Amino acid sequence: MIGLTLKQLKYFEALARHRHFGRAADDCSISQPALSLQIKELEGMFGTALIERRARDIRLTPVGERLLGKARHILLAVEELDDVVRASKGPLAGRLRLGIIPTVAPYFLPTIIAALSRRFPELDLNLREAVTQSLIEDLQEGHIDLAVVALPISEPSLTEFSLFEEDFVLVRMSQDADKPVPSRKSLQTMRLLLLQEGHCFRDQALSFCAVEESRPGALMEGSSLSTLVQMVGAGMGVTLIPEMAVEMETRSADVAIAKFPGARPSRTIGMVWRKTNPLSDQLMQIGAIIRAARQV
Repeated sequence: MIGLTLKQLKYFEALARHRHFGRAADDCSISQPALSLQIKELEGMFGTALIERRARDIRLTPVGERLLGKARHILLAVEELDDVVRASKGPLAGRLRLGIIPTVAPYFLPTIIAALSRRFPELDLNLREAVTQSLIEDLQEGHIDLAVVALPISEPSLTEFSLFEEDFVLVRMSQDADKPVPSRKSLQTMRLLLLQEGHCFRDQALSFCAVEESRPGALMEGSSLSTLVQMVGAGMGVTLIPEMAVEMETRSADVAIAKFPGARPSRTIGMVWRKTNPLSDQLMQIGAIIRAARQV
């Protein structure tokens, strides 16, 4: 289409993602009136409305929804053109957008940053912390280059690279330290403290404990592992946390840690990226570097 620019598609995609002119303008580093003008020009080119303007947000029209898919495909293809050049220049340099889930970020991110800084001093690491589903969507839409998540993801368009496995441990009140570790069946009778919905760690803990979410009083929710541990210390229940979180989260909480006997609950932490990413070889190398750093 004559006159159509990548900048206009970028502005439209940001508006569709944020559903708000102000937030989209901030994301694109332009003024709200300038963004509005670009969207109006885009609608003029297509001869139809692409968005419905509402009091507090916007909604895409059916034509806008169809355009959004095409726009994201085009923007991703252009983004990967730059990566084609980067992949041919030797050691990785420039921007690398890394997503990471909240139950890994505080405990493992320093290791990742240190390892990559030593190996790729010219790398500009941009970080985003979010739950798994948001990171997968960001990957598929080209907003990040790779993500550190719990595997498997089982998404055909993504490459998975395993980094390490870790067990979950039980956190309970300190006065219970000498008691036998409860069985999975016993856990079903206790009040289990879990992360809010959307966290994959919540689903993993529920799966191990086989707790019915519908049972009255069975569950309580917290926004972070730190909150859950503090709630345990206050006598509100028990929780599970990954081993990597133990040292940091138990420093200021009056709790006891116990490992489960026999088959222990665990997770596999790994990296995922788009199979079409021209930097796949370099990302595989990054995975090997991070894996080795974890073992040190």
